[in-house]
This record gives sequence, C-alpha cells and structure tokens, in this order.
Amino acid sequence: MMGLDAEFDARNRAATERLRAVAARLSDADLARAVGEHWTVGVVYAHIAFWDRRVMYVLDKTERDGAVFIPDLDIFVNDLSLPLWLAIPPREAVRIALENAEELDERLATYPPALLEAVYETNPRWVERARHRGEHLDEAEAALRG
Repeated sequence: MMGLDAEFDARNRAATERLRAVAARLSDADLARAVGEHWTVGVVYAHIAFWDRRVMYVLDKTERDGAVFIPDLDIFVNDLSLPLWLAIPPREAVRIALENAEELDERLATYPPALLEAVYETNPRWVERARHRGEHLDEAEAALRG
C-alpha cells in the first residue's frame, strides 16, 4: 500500500476551486441540463455535496470515538441529507412523497410474490411501508397538536 502523499490537500483544494469556477458560470438552464439518463448538472452538485458530507460525518465520528467509524448508510443518511431536504420547498416535498408512496404501493401490490416474500424476510419495513409512514405521520401530527 502506498499511503497518503503530501499533495492530497492541494488536489482537494484545486477540485473545490474547479467546482466553484464551474458553478460561477452556470445559468438555471445549465443546472437543469441532463447528465446521463437521470441526473442533471444540479444533481451532480447535490451528489457531490452528499458524499462530501458523508466523509465529514465519518471524520467527526472517528475523531470523537478515537477509532475509524465505518457507517451503515441507513443509519446516517437522514442526518446527511437533511440540508438538501430542507432546500426542497415543502409543498414540493409533499407532492413528491405522495407520488412516491402511490407508486411504491402499486409496485408492491404487483411485485412477484416469491421476491416480495424474500424482501419481506430481509426487512419487513421495506414491504410494510405503513410502519415507517405511520411513525413519521404520528410525529408530525403530534407536533401539529403541540
């Protein structure tokens, strides 16, 4: 194994400056431009933000614990994604959540039974979405009442 060379910081900073330079010349139309089948230029930036934030999380936990922290994505994805989710207009978040829930409900209802059983055995919450949705709706409703 080669080990970390002394130039990593310079390369990181140069990449950050490149991100900044490219962003400085992007119009709204540029940000919406397709990058592959599903991404846009804006998604590229969001993706980079997510994974950089993941590294910050790992570094914070490693420093706090004094040992390398190897995260399970499901555990910390909420915390890392929160700033991005907060940037979504709330009505849009509602619309997206409803569309996704409807689509997933239909998909689960028509999913091949043997595969559905295998998915359920792995994690019942992946199939019984009402558990997860209900927990969070309970929290939201409690906050609205409180």
